[in-house]
Amino acid sequence: MPRKKIDLPGQIDHLSILDEDGKLDESLDPGLPDELLIKLYEAMVLGREFDRRMLNLQRQGRIGTFPPITGQEAAHLGAAAVLQADDWMVPSFRETAAELWRGRSMESVLMAFNGFNEGFHVEEGRNDLPNSVPVGSQVLHAVGIAWAMKYRKEKRVAMAFFGDGATSQGDVHEAFNFAGVFQVPAIFVCQNNQWAISIPRSQQTRSKTIAQKALAYGIEGIQVDGNDILAVYAAAAEAAERARNGDGPTLIECVTYRLMMHTTADDPKRYRTEEEVESWQKKDPIHRFQSYLKEKGIIDEDGIADVEASVKDRIQEAVDTAEKQMAETPDPLHMFAHVYDTMPPHLEAQREQLAQWRNNTGEEE
Repeated sequence: MPRKKIDLPGQIDHLSILDEDGKLDESLDPGLPDELLIKLYEAMVLGREFDRRMLNLQRQGRIGTFPPITGQEAAHLGAAAVLQADDWMVPSFRETAAELWRGRSMESVLMAFNGFNEGFHVEEGRNDLPNSVPVGSQVLHAVGIAWAMKYRKEKRVAMAFFGDGATSQGDVHEAFNFAGVFQVPAIFVCQNNQWAISIPRSQQTRSKTIAQKALAYGIEGIQVDGNDILAVYAAAAEAAERARNGDGPTLIECVTYRLMMHTTADDPKRYRTEEEVESWQKKDPIHRFQSYLKEKGIIDEDGIADVEASVKDRIQEAVDTAEKQMAETPDPLHMFAHVYDTMPPHLEAQREQLAQWRNNTGEEE
């Protein structure tokens, strides 16, 4: 038999609606109402300013290590904004703006990065999983949720977030494969920020795009300008509609950039150049969106100043509340409760050791 080409269906598109100067491609305008546009802008500014405040708090020793989101606000906020309240969001650890959009409190974030497990509590009725630090493992969880919703014939979706580095993990490819085979209502959002800690995207894959990996699993894929919140929103809305209609999952690659360090324990100057960072700062998603809103007449300089002032006031209030809550946390011996119905001997011993240490140091049990 002769050797012949296999006809493989599918292609990968790149979507950009706002250019780097905030100019709109009117043919691709998703037509979002002004109220939503302003709400998205405020959420982006909140994410950025909260990032700055947390960095200051970390440097002062008032919170622990955390992963900044600066530069990536559009990539995750634009996607999460299409979700309905009863949909599920499954974050990794760099989706703070999206988590706040979904109803997580800033106090919760501050407590979590200070080591208080109370900060990871998800309120009843909020269909979000807590942050996932193990790289890529949460993508399988999202697929499981999506499969359950399909089994129950629910028109809901599960959206999972992960980075370019996660696409080197087997868990992520297992999730893609399962989602493709069973056509579950999942949306995979890859925040391709060019660096997996110190490993560049060029060392993660030889593929020209991450989005094209969707073709291998028989699912839809698209690459978007991750610093263009309109493009991210439009791609995610299309994916959500497809999923709700029973037409399966989508992989969205958001091409963006991590302007800050991987975490506050990292020094990015050791592995990337200032010139590279400066080139991406010119593509800042907030400045781009701000220019668009000004051109559209939705906001002016006074409005921008009002948003920034309001956001800073909200952040200060959250910091004050969180620090008060952390000062009033329950007895640390409570960490041993509610894990087992009957506490095993090794935990009993550890609890007694901690209680004895506290007694010896003059602290009350």
